[in-house]
Amino acid sequence: MSDSDSTRPVRLRVSNKKAYVWDVDDIATIRSKYRLCGVLSGTLPHLSQQNVFLGIPLVLLPEEAVLLVETGAAVLVDDPSAHTHPFLCEIQDWNKEQEDAMKAQLALLEEKVVKESSGSGRALSEEAQRKRREREERKKALAASAQKEEGEEGPSSAAEPSAAPSSKTPEPPSTTAASPAAPPTTEKTFSKTSSTPYTITIPASSNSLSWYHDGDKSNVYTTLEEAKAAGIWDYPSNLEERARCGVFKGLWDQGYFMGGGIKFGGDYLVYPGHAFPFPLEYDLLIPVQ
Repeated sequence: MSDSDSTRPVRLRVSNKKAYVWDVDDIATIRSKYRLCGVLSGTLPHLSQQNVFLGIPLVLLPEEAVLLVETGAAVLVDDPSAHTHPFLCEIQDWNKEQEDAMKAQLALLEEKVVKESSGSGRALSEEAQRKRREREERKKALAASAQKEEGEEGPSSAAEPSAAPSSKTPEPPSTTAASPAAPPTTEKTFSKTSSTPYTITIPASSNSLSWYHDGDKSNVYTTLEEAKAAGIWDYPSNLEERARCGVFKGLWDQGYFMGGGIKFGGDYLVYPGHAFPFPLEYDLLIPVQ
């Protein structure tokens, strides 16, 4: 992380009035510098039911987001409006990047197949040649046996022995059995309809997309009042929510690490130090009056 990145405000991507953090450096800053845990909620596509090791995004409690914005540590970004409609040239560039990535994967796969087959290709060819010689020897033995029987029985019974070997004679060996393995796939098959599997990588964060703009003043808000006026945020909106924010900030000001307590039936988890090495000290439940 560069010095400029460490001093800039953390960007909280707001969608449906929930604050998400997609940048891993921002997550590290929130947890180490500002002593807020959040909840990792990302899962792998094929492990949607995993619940032990989760990934980005980090979902923040409303109290955590309010604390970060009020202390000037973060800004709120209207994430839906930051995704603008891409231009045709941007779509073409995106498609070209995907096609180049596919070609690179197929080229690596082709190289791997060539390396794996180079050691066993000669052995396979010698094995095929050995089987071919065995078939030819059996064929000659059958022909010699037929000629011997024909000479002993005489011309009158020559038709029967000649027919028997012909019915038992194996078919001529196929030329493809002794031929070397087929060459690997060439560049002509590098297309989106290729039967060879490949991976399409979609970035978790939209920062790399040219049509994503999170630096415009029109969708970045530095205060809660601005975000409320824009309609993307409404917490706290009543006396109870303001009281919850006050309790949360009061404990945070005392140096505690704070997090959500829903897993343990409470409102907040309060740690004396970092949440990972330190045991839980308080599971705080705020009574509703």
